[in-house]
Amino acid sequence: MKRIEAVNDFVIKFANVNGSGSASANELFVKAVMRMGVPVSPRNIFPSNIQGMPTWYEARVCEQGYHGRRGGVDMMVAMNPQTWDADVAEVDPGGYLFYDSTRPLPASKFREDLHVIGMPLTEITNAVYSDPRQRQLFKNIIYVGALSVLLDMEGGVFEKLFSEQYKGKEKLLDSNLRALQLGREFAQEHLQPLGIKVRRCDNVGDQIFVDGNSAAALGCVYGGATVAAWYPITPSSSVPEAFQKYCSKYRVDPATGRHNFAIVQAEDELASIGMVVGAGWNGARSFTATSGPGVSLMTEFIGLAYFAEIPVTIINVQRGGPSTGMPTRTQQSDLIACAYASHGDTKHVLLFPQDPHECFTHSAAALDLADRLQTPVFVMTDLDIGMNQRLCKPFVWEEGRDYDRGKVMTAEELEAGKDFGRYKDVDGDGIPWRTLPGTHPTKGSYFTRGTTRDPYARYSERGPDYIYNMERLLRKFKTAATLVPQPIVRAAPKKTPFGVIYYGSTSPAMREALDVLEGEGVHLDAMRLQAFPFPDSVPEFIAAHEKVFVVEQNRDAQMRQLLVNELEIDPARLVKVLHYDGTPITARFITNAIRQNVEKAAAAAGKRARKELV
Repeated sequence: MKRIEAVNDFVIKFANVNGSGSASANELFVKAVMRMGVPVSPRNIFPSNIQGMPTWYEARVCEQGYHGRRGGVDMMVAMNPQTWDADVAEVDPGGYLFYDSTRPLPASKFREDLHVIGMPLTEITNAVYSDPRQRQLFKNIIYVGALSVLLDMEGGVFEKLFSEQYKGKEKLLDSNLRALQLGREFAQEHLQPLGIKVRRCDNVGDQIFVDGNSAAALGCVYGGATVAAWYPITPSSSVPEAFQKYCSKYRVDPATGRHNFAIVQAEDELASIGMVVGAGWNGARSFTATSGPGVSLMTEFIGLAYFAEIPVTIINVQRGGPSTGMPTRTQQSDLIACAYASHGDTKHVLLFPQDPHECFTHSAAALDLADRLQTPVFVMTDLDIGMNQRLCKPFVWEEGRDYDRGKVMTAEELEAGKDFGRYKDVDGDGIPWRTLPGTHPTKGSYFTRGTTRDPYARYSERGPDYIYNMERLLRKFKTAATLVPQPIVRAAPKKTPFGVIYYGSTSPAMREALDVLEGEGVHLDAMRLQAFPFPDSVPEFIAAHEKVFVVEQNRDAQMRQLLVNELEIDPARLVKVLHYDGTPITARFITNAIRQNVEKAAAAAGKRARKELV
């Protein structure tokens, strides 16, 4: 029987029980791979409860540096009897199945096309440890030790990681090293090396390993946010938690101990967005972090911020919906909800980061854009980016970079008699001037209202005043298209009638899919969207191609809807490529979907050509 043979290019998946302590052991394995200079991209697939349910941890080891899910599993570490059948079925033919062989299993539980590695983990731990919790925890370290031998990894890398983790805690260090060595010794004496291996290289470089939520929080710190209000919701809660941690480090006056920030865990989502709107009105840079259900509850205040033109930043870490949906699964299914959040005619700015690095840069940029445009700005990340650690470029911040506060009128300008119309367009970009509370003792004040008004903020229900204001808001939205991060285009090496549009967390898998398709002779020009509203380059890209695939992770093709609705594109030109089972999209899925469509288009073109000849 053939076996999968690969060096620094495989997918290993761990099937465990939630709450068993497996997460830290699996992360130890991943960090050891990186310490050997090999890029790795892990994903934690966990249930929406505390303990006892199945959980999986998938690691893509790839020397080429692809960070997206490839699709398929080369080795399954099956530690959960509840999910055994599904886990075994997931392994590619010729792959490997590692399991606890303490209790014999019938032959019917195995596949003939897999290589099975049995190790009596429970028997080993029971013989060495008497405490039930230690047995559970150290069984995970023991199997990591065995894997290090099976995959030909350097044992010293694991030992160094332990010494760093438990520095000054010698008792914990010794016990973990002992468990690791138990696994290594058993594998060396009783098991054979596998066809998949980890070999030292130097492809990690200066990349950092961080999750998107922490990166977004740090971006808010560097971007000047001083106020955060939030209500806990998976998968966004770690954004304000990380913001609290960073503020405690960087926003405390060393002389007085005074906190130069305010973080409030509100009683609900509506209260949290209300606090953020109030802070933005007062001139503080403020944000909230939530997910789809939270956005649903926030829409009334979002509409107020849009119409009263108050800067607000909302970090939406998307999850499966609708309603409670799949709280611990990923999707890109909040685009329509956020783009048009609130009743009436509203349009909001959306930013689409592709990885933790862009979670950092886009969160900081969102605070600038919110001030510049005087409007809510959404950072549309998701669970895959937000809660999973990823290798990415180091964060860079320009020394002396000024915050873009936009059109804020000063006391000196007011005193000099400069005309102040709070909702007046003075230069054609749709953005009015504003004042901050307390700017001048007698001038520059206005009444903030959610009702209609004239350019000087005076209450009005006159049709012309309403139309002036609504059309000015549209001009401002067009201005936004020139200020947001612009699309990134990857041109095919040959002229092609096909293009592809993608965004956000589909990007890592898309990069690999484009390389694979190009290797097969299927060429596509690619455009990665970074923001909504769409700049002029987007309709120009679509117009240059006969067919454009739109790749996204939702059922209703929401990005395609936005393109059709906002740019008045012929829907027939945009081909849906949709993935929405809650798992991150894979390169294999994208490749197969596009390949089939291209083949179908080629067959149709050939048929038309034959008819013309006849």
